[in-house]
Amino acid sequence: MTSESGGPESGADAATALPTIRVAALALVRERRVLMVTARARDVYYMPGGKIDPGETAAAAAVREALEEVSIRVEPASVHPLFTVTVQAHGEPEGRLVEMQVFQGETTDAPTPSSEVDAVHWVTSADAHRCPPAGAETLRRLRALDLID
Repeated sequence: MTSESGGPESGADAATALPTIRVAALALVRERRVLMVTARARDVYYMPGGKIDPGETAAAAAVREALEEVSIRVEPASVHPLFTVTVQAHGEPEGRLVEMQVFQGETTDAPTPSSEVDAVHWVTSADAHRCPPAGAETLRRLRALDLID
């Protein structure tokens, strides 16, 4: 019975076996602010984005998620990689990382919340305290690139 319930080794193995969550996000920058969203009645700000589907490129995932979450059509040719943030995943067990590939893209569409998103926000680096670790690091890097205030 002890072997079925798992010994001390199973906990260590589980911690090292946690797969990294791989996601793509879109940084839509206007007037030195970047678009972020709140979702599912949460108070924290997130980048529009999500998991990369099998067979999908990270850039295509960022474009798809932007359409699904904030109803904007980003021209795929305008999408280019900015950086990748790898940090502890928000709300996940210690040691589970999120790897977020951040892309910049352009559109003239006005972002509006979809059924997945409660609200859209135009934020600066001063809003980092409202973000989970990946969002806060993204704001820091966008500020370092002099894209946002």
